[in-house]
Amino acid sequence: MSMVLNEDQLMLKQSAQDFCQANAPVSELRRVRDNRDPDGFSRELWQQMVALGWAGMAIPEEYGGFGFGYGGLEVVLEETGRNLVPSPLVATVLLCATAINLGGSQAQKSALLPSIAAGELLMALALEETAFHNPSRIQCSAQSNGTGFVLNGHKTFVLDGHVADQLIVVARTSGARDDTSGISLFLVDRDTQGLSITRSEMVDSRNSANIQLQNIQLAEDALLGELGKGYEILEKTLDVARIGVAAEMLGNAQEVFDRIIDYLKQREQFGVLIGAFQGLQHRAATMYSELELCRSAVRRAFAELDGAQEDVPALASVAKAKLSEILGLISNEGVQMHGGIGMTDEFDIGFYLKRARVVQALLGDAAFHRDRYASLNGF
Repeated sequence: MSMVLNEDQLMLKQSAQDFCQANAPVSELRRVRDNRDPDGFSRELWQQMVALGWAGMAIPEEYGGFGFGYGGLEVVLEETGRNLVPSPLVATVLLCATAINLGGSQAQKSALLPSIAAGELLMALALEETAFHNPSRIQCSAQSNGTGFVLNGHKTFVLDGHVADQLIVVARTSGARDDTSGISLFLVDRDTQGLSITRSEMVDSRNSANIQLQNIQLAEDALLGELGKGYEILEKTLDVARIGVAAEMLGNAQEVFDRIIDYLKQREQFGVLIGAFQGLQHRAATMYSELELCRSAVRRAFAELDGAQEDVPALASVAKAKLSEILGLISNEGVQMHGGIGMTDEFDIGFYLKRARVVQALLGDAAFHRDRYASLNGF
């Protein structure tokens, strides 16, 4: 297992870095926010990302992807995190394409994965029902009616839900509210009668949606995976997405740290560069050390995704918990070390803090994953 990027990954990283700096700097997020873009991202920019192969990076070649592996997505997500690029990468590629690849039938894979890789289909995972991440707390119901299923319930915090052409809805077909058994996954088109989608803008100017399902009528072939056994697919999908989000968080934290160091080298107080103050040097040294630990956690987790996959759940929780903790620290330091200017909207550092607060909670915060890691190891 290598913890160092190989030649292909280094080339991809440089390509992603050049693309983001030239086409999707932080000013692009500012433009989307200030113009109150109805999509919440640039579709033209997304098509350029698709042309670079980002949407099909981890999709098998037989379904129109490139089979590059999750290691390729790692470096792409780090660079999008550095530049706070708004895109459907997390919702459509990390979550939905993974779920379809893991649990879909041959017909479902053939119909959906090539469209995702080609940038023709946007999807969203409708999972959460409460204010906190809890993937087994499902009350949205799916009842058999003899020819298919009838869905009723609600979902919240659905990433890119308002622009999705199709949803993967997590519903309960049997069992009690918190049971992991009895959970099933369903494909639902956005124009299905009884489906109501309301956009909800988040503090980081990204997209989420609240969804109501009222007597949604679905055919039997809408079921993704086996009836009542969707939780296994769901957990594997979430772990892939958690690791991917951790990579984005790493890019965010690295960029904030770099900006802090640049500022310490430029700002003067009392005729002295503030980087000469020992107290600030100690804080910078702490951040640097923690960032290296974060990088190791993310690289190790991605290596496992492209390898044996035996330790993916534990490594996913390690990566997400560590990055949630350290991104919180570094984003706070980014604002504090920049002083008053760090609090202004004209200065970009505040955008990084806002994004940090959302991704810290996304797919489980540090406390959730520490508890999960302990449970996985028998504590």
